[in-house]
Amino acid sequence: MAPRPVTTSAASGRQDPTGPAVAIRVRGLTKRYGDLLAVGGLDLEISAGELFGLIGPDGAGKTSTFHILGGVMPATDGIVEIFGRSAREAREQVGYLTQAFSLYTDLSVDENLRYVGELRRVPPPVIQARGGRYLSLFGLGPFRRRLAGQLSGGMKQKLALACALVAEPEVLLLDEPTTGVDPVSRREFWDALVHLSADGMTIVVATPYLDEAERCHRVALMHAGRLLDVGAPGALRRRLDLERLEVRSPDLRNAEATLVRAAGLRDVQRFGDRLDVMTRDPKDGARRVRAALRAANVSLTSLRKAPPTLENTFVSLLRDLGGDGAAPPLPGGHVAVVDHGAVAIGARSLSRQYGAFTAVKGEDRSVDEGRVSGRRRGKKTPLLRLREV
Repeated sequence: MAPRPVTTSAASGRQDPTGPAVAIRVRGLTKRYGDLLAVGGLDLEISAGELFGLIGPDGAGKTSTFHILGGVMPATDGIVEIFGRSAREAREQVGYLTQAFSLYTDLSVDENLRYVGELRRVPPPVIQARGGRYLSLFGLGPFRRRLAGQLSGGMKQKLALACALVAEPEVLLLDEPTTGVDPVSRREFWDALVHLSADGMTIVVATPYLDEAERCHRVALMHAGRLLDVGAPGALRRRLDLERLEVRSPDLRNAEATLVRAAGLRDVQRFGDRLDVMTRDPKDGARRVRAALRAANVSLTSLRKAPPTLENTFVSLLRDLGGDGAAPPLPGGHVAVVDHGAVAIGARSLSRQYGAFTAVKGEDRSVDEGRVSGRRRGKKTPLLRLREV
């Protein structure tokens, strides 16, 4: 999905038919906190109308970069321009959604919108019209009188986004906006971002979820304050030039240790309940996986070929550069003593009201010892039973 072509005047940030627009230009951006180098010589260009992802682990420098782009913190060195103006001068063109919920919990949804809109000098009738449109888009229309502090996590983030949009900024900065948000709200949130980008808004989003990053036009991979690579997600995966084998075993710890030592396998990455084995030739790689596990007397539950993910690309790139790509060892050497018949958490006829709104109605729940339990579409779903090690 390519960004919609938009051309913009550097002086005003408005559309101009004279040529292609660069919404954000960063050259040699450096930020130091004393002796700590948070951002080291960042070079980046983001086109107008682009949905751009800034990807990296904690401490990569994403939030410092966002603070500087938003004009709320000066750079130690380098140049940052928003439509040809300094980041500080261009603050009226920028909407910024920070990691922390920054609105007022003791104000209602409507009151938060009105307060933020008036701060940005938006006329009250425009606040009402735009606010209603965005609340409807995000499914918050029925909750306009509810206090922000009584909203769910996903609803709070959607309200924060609506408030950031009420001034209709030309650039929208979103710092990990869906962290802690449920999957349905995450999907709705990203559907809204795609819609806004298609209308010409430039959006820069930092996210720890690489499945979300796949929806960006381009992404920048950051680590330790430096840029590792930039490109469309598909292009970055193809640049890896490796295939992925998903390996599952009841003894994942020994399977990982065995395959890391096996010859001819490019990389072994652990992801929860599976290993991703990266190889140039999937047929030869599968043969080597089976042979190595058989020789080590480690059983194999399943082995299948799958396309490489953006996460595979990021981890491989880190390891190639000698970065922090290794996962900690799996826990072992202990025996889990679990009574699988005992109830650890139980609830009967659980209900919760917020005024006239029913959040929970007559819930019966129980979670046995040794289980991790989740919910999907309103049903209790046991996800994992702990096994003895």
